Amino acid sequence: MTDFPSPEDRLKDKEFFRIQRLPPYVFESVNLLKAELRGQGADIIDFGFGNPDMATPKHVIDKLIETVQRPRTTGYSVSRGILGLRQACSRYYKRRFDVDMDPKTEIVATIGSKEGFANLAQAITAPGDVIYAPDPSYPLHAYGFIIAGASIQGIAALTADEYLQGLKEALLAADKPPMAVVVCFPSNPTGFTADLSFYEEIVALAKQYGFYVLSDLAYSEIYFGEAPPSIFQVEGAKDVAVETISLSKTYSMAGWRMGFAVGSKKLIAALARVKSYLDYGAFTPIQVAACAALDGPQDCVEMARAVYRSRRDVMIRSFARAGWDMPKPDASMFVWAPIPEQFAHLGSVEFAKLLMREASVAVSPGVGFGENGEGYVRLGLVENEQRIRQAARNIKQFIADNPAA
Repeated sequence: MTDFPSPEDRLKDKEFFRIQRLPPYVFESVNLLKAELRGQGADIIDFGFGNPDMATPKHVIDKLIETVQRPRTTGYSVSRGILGLRQACSRYYKRRFDVDMDPKTEIVATIGSKEGFANLAQAITAPGDVIYAPDPSYPLHAYGFIIAGASIQGIAALTADEYLQGLKEALLAADKPPMAVVVCFPSNPTGFTADLSFYEEIVALAKQYGFYVLSDLAYSEIYFGEAPPSIFQVEGAKDVAVETISLSKTYSMAGWRMGFAVGSKKLIAALARVKSYLDYGAFTPIQVAACAALDGPQDCVEMARAVYRSRRDVMIRSFARAGWDMPKPDASMFVWAPIPEQFAHLGSVEFAKLLMREASVAVSPGVGFGENGEGYVRLGLVENEQRIRQAARNIKQFIADNPAA
């Protein structure tokens, strides 16, 4: 008779396939230290999490309150998103990019752009597919596909030009082209942008080699110079591309979880089919309020942009006086900063922990955004200017106390 392990031992030793593919969470030790220090009464100035601190516009909140009190608005919604919201998204693309989007076949409302991106990965990826993704970049750009069973090839992406050159070199060297290529500009975490010529080349490469392009445009409205373009301003992009956008940062609606995937009818249909099995869409009153955000007055967006610009400038100036020089980002709500030279040997995780312990300033370790993020940290512009100046004073003392760390 064959000896089988006991049910308890079998379950105890069971390893889950997808969990095995995920490395330990890079930010965990930093977050644990933050919680520990706050538990001891420390006042941590927190630039580590990109959570907007500005209020959601009043007319959006008013529309939510009005809608939630109506009969029949609190039941199941529609996984694609209500038609009125998809029409509002279509109007946004026309107004902002002069691009026509069919709300019935080329737009899906998502529960935040993160959900849309992750479910798109599930919809289109087969085990063994190869995906090219920027490095550094938002972790989901790689791990959404890793969870789905794909293999990731990271391409250095500190700037759009570097990423484009790396893509060309990787395509020439590959035995077969990737199934898809991810692009993310304005970039999280670097804040760099891409111009329309970048997207023209990406679309041309996609058609030449036969891959899809997945463009993350979450920071389309947080910019400080020229407005970032959409990939769909390139003729023929709808044949090969999908783009995700989000209301989270534009309207300070991060917790509302409202975004969109737009573009290729084939890819949108695949995403919609997967979503039809997984969810009933966002809460209907939130979708109606999102229409008010997209169609209503946009002075709130201009105000938020001005606040982020001012915070960026205060951080760059005050931190430079403290002894920490940082490049000025073109867009996004982040500053991507090289670790000061005397601390570079520590690596980004240990530097972030030391900075928190000795200066009461929290940042995100760059290595959490990819191997090429090592040597950097990301700072979110989510504290007011007074707190930013206080952080600079703390950092000045921190650097003085550690001349050769």
